Amino acid sequence: MAQLDFIHSDEIHPIDIVETVATHHDWDFDRLAEDQIAMAVEGQWRTYSITLAWSPGEEVLRLICTFDMDPPAERLPQLYEVLNLANDQVWDGGFTFWSQQRLMVWRYGLVLSGDAMASPGQIDQMIGNAIMAAERFYPCFQLACWGDATPQAAMNIAMAEAYGRA
Repeated sequence: MAQLDFIHSDEIHPIDIVETVATHHDWDFDRLAEDQIAMAVEGQWRTYSITLAWSPGEEVLRLICTFDMDPPAERLPQLYEVLNLANDQVWDGGFTFWSQQRLMVWRYGLVLSGDAMASPGQIDQMIGNAIMAAERFYPCFQLACWGDATPQAAMNIAMAEAYGRA
Protein backbone atom coordinates (compact mmCIF):
# COMPACT_ATOMS: atom_id res chain seq x y z
CA MET A 1 0.00 0.00 0.00
CA ALA A 2 1.17 3.50 -0.76
CA GLN A 3 2.35 5.91 1.91
CA LEU A 4 -0.63 8.06 2.89
CA ASP A 5 0.53 10.54 5.50
CA PHE A 6 -0.87 13.65 3.86
CA ILE A 7 -3.67 14.58 6.28
CA HIS A 8 -2.63 16.72 9.25
CA SER A 9 -5.60 17.61 11.43
CA ASP A 10 -6.79 16.58 14.86
CA GLU A 11 -10.41 17.45 13.99
CA ILE A 12 -10.97 15.46 10.79
CA HIS A 13 -13.85 12.95 10.68
CA PRO A 14 -12.75 9.29 10.21
CA ILE A 15 -14.98 8.88 7.15
CA ASP A 16 -13.33 11.96 5.58
CA ILE A 17 -10.02 10.13 5.94
CA VAL A 18 -11.53 7.01 4.32
CA GLU A 19 -12.80 9.15 1.45
CA THR A 20 -9.31 10.60 0.96
CA VAL A 21 -7.80 7.09 0.88
CA ALA A 22 -10.43 5.91 -1.64
CA THR A 23 -9.75 8.95 -3.83
CA HIS A 24 -6.00 8.30 -3.61
CA HIS A 25 -6.51 4.75 -4.93
CA ASP A 26 -9.11 5.85 -7.49
CA TRP A 27 -11.70 3.44 -6.03
CA ASP A 28 -15.37 3.97 -6.81
CA PHE A 29 -17.11 5.16 -3.64
CA ASP A 30 -20.33 6.69 -2.42
CA ARG A 31 -20.64 8.72 0.76
CA LEU A 32 -23.90 7.24 2.07
CA ALA A 33 -24.12 9.50 5.11
CA GLU A 34 -21.86 11.67 7.24
CA ASP A 35 -20.77 8.55 9.17
CA GLN A 36 -20.75 5.97 6.34
CA ILE A 37 -19.02 5.32 3.03
CA ALA A 38 -19.28 2.43 0.56
CA MET A 39 -16.79 1.51 -2.12
CA ALA A 40 -15.99 -1.18 -4.66
CA VAL A 41 -12.47 -2.56 -4.82
CA GLU A 42 -11.36 -4.90 -7.60
CA GLY A 43 -9.48 -7.99 -6.48
CA GLN A 44 -8.08 -10.97 -8.33
CA TRP A 45 -11.09 -13.18 -7.59
CA ARG A 46 -13.94 -10.69 -7.12
CA THR A 47 -14.95 -7.09 -6.85
CA TYR A 48 -15.38 -6.56 -3.13
CA SER A 49 -18.01 -4.27 -1.61
CA ILE A 50 -16.52 -2.41 1.32
CA THR A 51 -18.44 -0.28 3.78
CA LEU A 52 -16.89 1.73 6.58
CA ALA A 53 -19.04 3.33 9.24
CA TRP A 54 -18.12 5.52 12.19
CA SER A 55 -19.98 5.03 15.46
CA PRO A 56 -19.25 8.07 17.65
CA GLY A 57 -20.99 6.53 20.68
CA GLU A 58 -18.88 3.38 20.57
CA GLU A 59 -15.85 5.22 19.12
CA VAL A 60 -15.37 2.45 16.54
CA LEU A 61 -14.62 2.62 12.83
CA ARG A 62 -16.27 -0.53 11.49
CA LEU A 63 -15.24 -2.12 8.20
CA ILE A 64 -17.37 -4.69 6.41
CA CYS A 65 -16.09 -6.31 3.21
CA THR A 66 -18.55 -8.55 1.37
CA PHE A 67 -18.84 -10.69 -1.71
CA ASP A 68 -21.66 -12.86 -3.07
CA MET A 69 -21.68 -16.53 -2.21
CA ASP A 70 -24.60 -18.90 -2.70
CA PRO A 71 -23.41 -22.32 -1.52
CA PRO A 72 -25.58 -25.40 -1.78
CA ALA A 73 -27.48 -25.94 1.46
CA GLU A 74 -25.97 -29.39 1.95
CA ARG A 75 -22.43 -27.87 1.91
CA LEU A 76 -23.08 -25.26 4.62
CA PRO A 77 -21.51 -27.39 7.38
CA GLN A 78 -18.28 -27.59 5.34
CA LEU A 79 -18.38 -23.83 4.71
CA TYR A 80 -18.81 -23.10 8.41
CA GLU A 81 -15.92 -25.39 9.28
CA VAL A 82 -13.67 -23.65 6.72
CA LEU A 83 -14.76 -20.28 8.17
CA ASN A 84 -13.64 -21.42 11.62
CA LEU A 85 -10.33 -22.70 10.26
CA ALA A 86 -9.75 -19.45 8.34
CA ASN A 87 -10.59 -17.32 11.39
CA ASP A 88 -8.01 -19.26 13.38
CA GLN A 89 -5.35 -18.03 10.95
CA VAL A 90 -6.12 -14.30 11.07
CA TRP A 91 -5.54 -11.73 13.79
CA ASP A 92 -7.33 -8.66 12.50
CA GLY A 93 -10.98 -9.28 11.80
CA GLY A 94 -12.90 -12.38 10.92
CA PHE A 95 -15.22 -14.02 8.41
CA THR A 96 -18.88 -14.84 8.77
CA PHE A 97 -21.54 -15.94 6.30
CA TRP A 98 -24.81 -14.03 6.15
CA SER A 99 -27.09 -16.76 4.84
CA GLN A 100 -30.19 -14.60 4.23
CA GLN A 101 -28.23 -12.12 2.11
CA ARG A 102 -26.04 -14.86 0.57
CA LEU A 103 -22.91 -12.86 1.42
CA MET A 104 -19.49 -13.79 2.72
CA VAL A 105 -18.44 -11.08 5.15
CA TRP A 106 -15.11 -9.91 6.58
CA ARG A 107 -15.62 -7.68 9.65
CA TYR A 108 -13.19 -5.54 11.57
CA GLY A 109 -13.59 -2.73 14.08
CA LEU A 110 -10.91 -0.14 14.81
CA VAL A 111 -11.42 1.25 18.31
CA LEU A 112 -10.59 4.96 18.46
CA SER A 113 -11.50 5.75 22.05
CA GLY A 114 -10.39 8.79 23.97
CA ASP A 115 -10.30 11.07 20.92
CA ALA A 116 -7.75 8.83 19.15
CA MET A 117 -7.39 9.50 15.44
CA ALA A 118 -6.86 6.96 12.68
CA SER A 119 -4.14 7.84 10.22
CA PRO A 120 -4.63 7.49 6.47
CA GLY A 121 -1.99 4.76 6.57
CA GLN A 122 -3.95 2.83 9.22
CA ILE A 123 -7.15 3.02 7.20
CA ASP A 124 -5.34 2.07 4.01
CA GLN A 125 -3.86 -0.95 5.82
CA MET A 126 -7.26 -1.85 7.28
CA ILE A 127 -8.84 -1.94 3.81
CA GLY A 128 -5.82 -3.72 2.35
CA ASN A 129 -5.96 -6.39 5.05
CA ALA A 130 -9.65 -7.02 4.33
CA ILE A 131 -8.96 -7.48 0.61
CA MET A 132 -5.92 -9.65 1.34
CA ALA A 133 -7.93 -11.93 3.64
CA ALA A 134 -10.78 -12.23 1.13
CA GLU A 135 -8.36 -13.01 -1.70
CA ARG A 136 -6.44 -15.51 0.41
CA PHE A 137 -9.44 -17.54 1.55
CA TYR A 138 -11.82 -17.16 -1.42
CA PRO A 139 -10.47 -20.32 -3.12
CA CYS A 140 -10.88 -22.26 0.15
CA PHE A 141 -14.52 -21.23 0.44
CA GLN A 142 -15.13 -22.19 -3.19
CA LEU A 143 -13.49 -25.59 -2.79
CA ALA A 144 -15.42 -26.31 0.43
CA CYS A 145 -18.75 -25.39 -1.19
CA TRP A 146 -18.40 -26.77 -4.69
CA GLY A 147 -15.50 -29.23 -4.53
CA ASP A 148 -15.14 -32.67 -3.06
CA ALA A 149 -12.44 -31.58 -0.61
CA THR A 150 -12.72 -31.80 3.14
CA PRO A 151 -12.53 -28.45 4.98
CA GLN A 152 -8.94 -29.22 6.02
CA ALA A 153 -7.97 -30.03 2.43
CA ALA A 154 -9.69 -26.85 1.22
CA MET A 155 -7.59 -24.84 3.67
CA ASN A 156 -4.40 -26.30 2.22
CA ILE A 157 -4.76 -24.05 -0.80
CA ALA A 158 -4.87 -20.83 1.25
CA MET A 159 -1.90 -18.74 0.28
CA ALA A 160 0.22 -17.84 3.27
CA GLU A 161 1.73 -14.39 3.58
CA ALA A 162 5.23 -14.17 2.19
CA TYR A 163 7.95 -12.80 4.43
CA GLY A 164 11.43 -11.66 3.49
CA ARG A 165 12.61 -11.18 -0.05
CA ALA A 166 14.30 -13.13 -2.78
